[in-house]
Amino acid sequence: MPTINLRNVQKNYGGNSANAVSDLDLEIGDGEFMCLLGPSGCGKTTTLRMIAGLENLSDGEIRVGDRVVDSVINGVFVPPEKREMGLVFQSYALWPHLTIERNTDFGLRLRKVPKAEREERVSKVMKALDIEKYRDRFPSQLSGGQQQRVALARMLAVNPGVLLLDEPLSNLDARLRLEMRAELKRIHAEFKTTIVFVTHDQWEAMTLATTIGVMSEGTLQQMGTPDEIYERPANRFVAEFVGNPPINILTMEGKGRSALADRMGQFLAERFPALGVPGSVGIRPEAMRWTTELSEVPATAFSAPLDVTGILPTGGNWILELRSAGDKVFLTTDELPEIGVGAKVNIWVKPKALHVFDTSGKRLDGADALLRTCKA
Repeated sequence: MPTINLRNVQKNYGGNSANAVSDLDLEIGDGEFMCLLGPSGCGKTTTLRMIAGLENLSDGEIRVGDRVVDSVINGVFVPPEKREMGLVFQSYALWPHLTIERNTDFGLRLRKVPKAEREERVSKVMKALDIEKYRDRFPSQLSGGQQQRVALARMLAVNPGVLLLDEPLSNLDARLRLEMRAELKRIHAEFKTTIVFVTHDQWEAMTLATTIGVMSEGTLQQMGTPDEIYERPANRFVAEFVGNPPINILTMEGKGRSALADRMGQFLAERFPALGVPGSVGIRPEAMRWTTELSEVPATAFSAPLDVTGILPTGGNWILELRSAGDKVFLTTDELPEIGVGAKVNIWVKPKALHVFDTSGKRLDGADALLRTCKA
């Protein structure tokens, strides 16, 4: 399947409403697993529907390879059924009166595919998704995860060049979601299909995607690999949206900043004066360490004394809630904390693990290289 390009795409539903999608430039490569990630109302589903042809553009252009499928200025609009794309909705949309086999071959029958070829395709995709044993059952006789496999099989049977998935796992329980994530990874590797996946679940995006596009209020905030999105968020929104527990943010600008932010300001001013006064500094909970012995804190690390106000077990990890003079931060550890609530500890973090943003919330240019010069 050729590359999909969105150029200056906009969507407005009329009246005085703000754009659902604004000035969106997006490129989806052949065979890519692209996740559009963001909170509800950010424009990710609208973007997916515009790619599918279920929504008209208000402005801009969508190309599939050299073929224009939607262009406002040129008056071009290719209908959904001629775009060679498959769409799987949040609801499975299976025909309740048809067997699983008939649901799976539904698209092939509409396309009048010969019987022998149809049966071969259906058999192959049902085996791949482990639903062949249910071929004579009806959707009501299957679990949610099994129904989701049928919805995917129906789309894969017609061999679309692009598979569009609109939060397909949101109706499943935690175990089934995990299984279906693994299934989607396998499907992508086996069928080499370009997948565009819409989700608000950061873990789905991080574990599935080859590329993530983070959206907020109709605009694309950052495009990158999962590692790039997590390790080098382009702005505060991305940093705060991706990560669980959320990143700790110390606001550095303005009067009356917190005691912990003031301590961070002094640390940066002494060690990295070239940074000036940043707008804010982020610290991932997993990047922080703690100790009851001040002598164990590396000399080049940022550190601060804090009180333990909560210990939250999560299974294989523990979250420590820490406070001092109104400040509250979270730290995660994979070792059982042999301390209790009320204990006093020293937290520390290596300079290279700090995320520095300017006053507008954008990642501060040059800060990463400067902080990495410190060996902690």
